[in-house]
Amino acid sequence: MVPPLPVPPDAVVRLAPGVPVDVAATLRPLQRGAADPTVRAAPTGVWLTRRERVDGAPLPATLLVSPQVRGEVTARAWGPGAAAALAGLPALLGLHDTGWGAFDALLAPDPRRPSLPHALREARRTRAGLRLPAAGHLATQLMTVVLEQKVTHDQARHGWRTLVRLAHGIDDATPPGPAPAGMLLPPTPRAVLAIPSWDWHARAWVQPAQSRTVLEVARRATAVDRLGAAVAPGDVAGTAALAARLQAIPGIGPWSAAEALQRSHGSADLVSVGDFHLAHLVGQVLAGRRTDDAGMLRLLQPWEGHRQRVVRMIGASGASKERFGPRLAPADHRAY
Repeated sequence: MVPPLPVPPDAVVRLAPGVPVDVAATLRPLQRGAADPTVRAAPTGVWLTRRERVDGAPLPATLLVSPQVRGEVTARAWGPGAAAALAGLPALLGLHDTGWGAFDALLAPDPRRPSLPHALREARRTRAGLRLPAAGHLATQLMTVVLEQKVTHDQARHGWRTLVRLAHGIDDATPPGPAPAGMLLPPTPRAVLAIPSWDWHARAWVQPAQSRTVLEVARRATAVDRLGAAVAPGDVAGTAALAARLQAIPGIGPWSAAEALQRSHGSADLVSVGDFHLAHLVGQVLAGRRTDDAGMLRLLQPWEGHRQRVVRMIGASGASKERFGPRLAPADHRAY
């Protein structure tokens, strides 16, 4: 039973996908920390604020996707962009992706390839509703990823929260409908470009190289989103080619392109090469030892076409990288 809300939605969609869908786990990669102003998990479901481009105009929308009940997922939306937001719901929930059956076939024992550890096969069995979200909005996904380049978790989360709030002072980012307190719409490229240069480091804790790249993405946002819209969610070859094209943007490398396309297009194969932790974790889980990026790609090669699925199963299994020293505590110079 979906609980009532104080403001009736402008549009409602009920999906019966015929497969399990774990809404919270599927959409979790889109949330940049518990205080993300644009994505919020709540007992009623997952709230998202979006700017849907309709006939060239960015229309605001608030979306609530409730947990699957009796095989049915209910989504409600508010605002001028409500209908467009709900039109993208199947891709947002990863329902465009028919490749899980082929992946499951690969999990069966086969002497021609190594088998995945039991913990990963068990994670797939118990997390059958975990899917790969395709949220679209490639330029916005790319900007959030850039803020995570070569910084700590806390810096990245603070940078995104502050960027959204700074942009709210330039373009009104108040979400329509009964969005939870503190939620805001994602920043428009115009607002990002108008943020004063001194605020990037002094208030947002964003390094100069990152701010330059975010601004470059904002300048090219229309072209980036047009390129993204030309590639279907889940298109393995298309997303690989798109990742190569994105790397023509100064400051965007393989890691940033892969991380953005995993969220915008539900890429099942792109691996985050260059991640500070991932290669060590994959090596530890699949081979019992730490490895580097080249070693990680060798270990994942038997599952080419599904390498990101393997990475997600590693995350779902609860495996964690061995720690050998204290965590980095970066200096915070914002007050100076």
